[in-house]
Order: sequence, then structure tokens, then C-alpha cells
Amino acid sequence: MDGRSGQGGRDAGRTPLLGRNFVLASLAYFFVFMAGAVFYLFPLHLEHFGASKARVGLIMGIHSVTAIMVRPLFGRLLDEKGGRAVALGGVLLMMLSIPGFYLIASAGWPVLLLRALNGIGWGVATTAIMGISSECSPPERMAHSLGILGSAGIVAGAAGPALAEDLVRRFDFDAVFTASLVMLAATALCVHAVRAPRPESAPTRAQRFRLPIGPSLAVLLVIAAMPVAHGAVRGSVVNFIALYASSAGLGRIGPFFIAFSLAAIITRLGIGDISDRYGRKRVILPSALLIGLNMFWIASVHSYGAFIVSGFVAGFGQGLIFPALSTYVIDFMGRENKGFALGLYLSLFDVGMGLGSPLFGWVSDFAGYRPMYMAAGSLILVLTVVFHLKAPRIQLPAQQPGKGT
Repeated sequence: MDGRSGQGGRDAGRTPLLGRNFVLASLAYFFVFMAGAVFYLFPLHLEHFGASKARVGLIMGIHSVTAIMVRPLFGRLLDEKGGRAVALGGVLLMMLSIPGFYLIASAGWPVLLLRALNGIGWGVATTAIMGISSECSPPERMAHSLGILGSAGIVAGAAGPALAEDLVRRFDFDAVFTASLVMLAATALCVHAVRAPRPESAPTRAQRFRLPIGPSLAVLLVIAAMPVAHGAVRGSVVNFIALYASSAGLGRIGPFFIAFSLAAIITRLGIGDISDRYGRKRVILPSALLIGLNMFWIASVHSYGAFIVSGFVAGFGQGLIFPALSTYVIDFMGRENKGFALGLYLSLFDVGMGLGSPLFGWVSDFAGYRPMYMAAGSLILVLTVVFHLKAPRIQLPAQQPGKGT
């Protein structure tokens, strides 16, 4: 959707994108994401218990699977009630799961249960915080605001593994669990300080699940497949890159995630409003192709420098696709269903993370890490072409001619 649509000479009077509440919501998103990102090195801890790669993938992936079950439900609640209490409840659930990690002595069902419980809290908290932030930002700058909010998660995605790496080297994994608990406490403080407006009105029965067009089942499946594929490919990086780098002798992974973060931030702050101005599909196509091709590059790197550059390219693609694809789903579902659409998008993304992790873990067990990344690249490339050919270009009433979704 064009950020200038219907504004004309009123652009100068638009609501500022950054304000106290939006900044607090972004800080809350950073801290809750940081609390999860320190667990990116958790597979290394599981290896000490002799866990297979497939088992590691299952334990890491269950976190996303449980989030799937709660996000659309609580997204709908956000449309009707607002989200501060919901966000605090999710953070509290995550905090309650942390003490159990100090006690694990195997890669058995207790750690699987703890990851599942943490994932439920994660799903509730992140969806609610995104809903709060969207209520604190101008509706005509939806993609830009989500991009900036996502940048907070990207920064945490870089800082979390780097922090965890240093904590493990200096202490042990108990220090990582403590760091997660501290970050969750900071999240709760930021959420409590937000004074976000409640939704002006809940969607009517007729508006719920209303779509802007009459899509076929095939079109719905194509649209749903894109965030699933995106999540699966992202999971192959997040959950296995530490093991891949270790097996290939590529050195520390902290700089990889820092490069990833830097590229995503530059992209979102510099051209974060590009899909607001020129349309969602025009951004989704090149960003998804870039992510897919970069998987083949990751599979072929043999030098540390190329490994770091591949992280930068991955971050650039991620910085483009997240705001464009998530707002495409929001526009498709209707702005009155924004909370539900956000929850649905994140759930589909988590489906990919949850199913992709054990799937790609099995591929790596069978064929190795390099073929695994080639398979991940092939998956998103194929689905991107299908999406571009079949997904509708949504023309909203407020858009200027030629600026389609």
C-alpha cells in the first residue's frame, strides 16, 4: 500500500512514525527476542548429551510449533481488546519455563516440554507486542513501522548469539539461561510502561476473515506457503549455522549474525517503506529470490570472509521480505483484522520453522550440511516463482494508480 495514498498535501501533517510508545514497544520486542536468541547456541549444549541432529531439530523446532497454536487466537483477541495484559502474560509464561533449563541432564522429554512451554509464551508475547506497536504507528506506514520493529528483533538476533557465545566461553550454559531471564524482566518493564491506544472498534462478524477478493483454495495455499517456506529457510540458518560453522572450521558465528543484523537494519531504515510506496509483490519477488540464491552460496563457502558476506546478504533479503510479506497478508485479510492477520502470518512462519528444523535436520543427517542448505534454497526459489505467478495483486481503494500490493 502506498504510504502517500490519499494524503496529497497532508503528508507533512501525518502522525510521526517514532513516538514514546512505539519506542517502548520496540524495546520490548528487542528484549523478548534477545531472550529467545541466546538459545540459538542451545544445540551445542544438546550435543553434550549425545543428541542426534534430528533430535536437536525437534527440540529447537517444538518452540515454533507451540507458538503456532496460540498466535491466531491471541491475534484475534488483540483486535478486540488490545494487548498489554496479553503481552505480559506471555512474558510471564516464558519466565516460568527458564528455571527448568538449569536442571536438564539429557536431551529427553523434559527439555522438549520446557521448549514447548517457552514457545507458547513466545508466541503470545511477540504477537501482542507487534499488535501494540501497530496501534502506536500510522496506518499508512504499516510496512515501514513493522520493518523498524523487526529491526529490533534482528539486532537481538545478532547480539543474542554473540552474548551467549561469550557467556559459554567464560562460564557455562547456566549463564545463558540467566541472561534470558534478565531480558524477559526488561521486556515486562517496557510493556508495562507502554500506553498504547486500544483498537477503535472490534471487527464486526461480517468483517471477520473477510478477504478483499474471492480467492480459490489454490491461491490461498500459495499465499500461505510463502511464510511457511520463509520460516523453514530461516530455521535452517538459525538452528544449524553454529553446527555447520563448527563442522566446516569456519570459526565463530557471532560475526555472521552481526553481519546479518547490520544488513537488515540498513535495509529497513534506509528503504523500509519501499513496499508502502511501490507495492508488496514488487518487493517480495526479488527479496525471496535473493534469500534462496544465498542458501546456495552458504552451501558453497569455504573461507571465513565469504561466510560473513553470506550472512550480510541473508540479512539484506530478510530486511526486505519481512515487512513486505507480512503486510501483504494484512492487506489480504483486511486492516480491521490486523491482529489476526499478524498472528496468522507469524504462525505460518513458525510452521516453517517447526517443520523445517527436523526436516532439514534429517537431510543433514543423511547428506550433510551443504546439501541441506541447497535443499533450503531450492524450496524457497520454487515457491517464490509460484507465488509471483498465482498470488493476486491487491488494489486497495486508497492506493494511487499503479501502486499495487
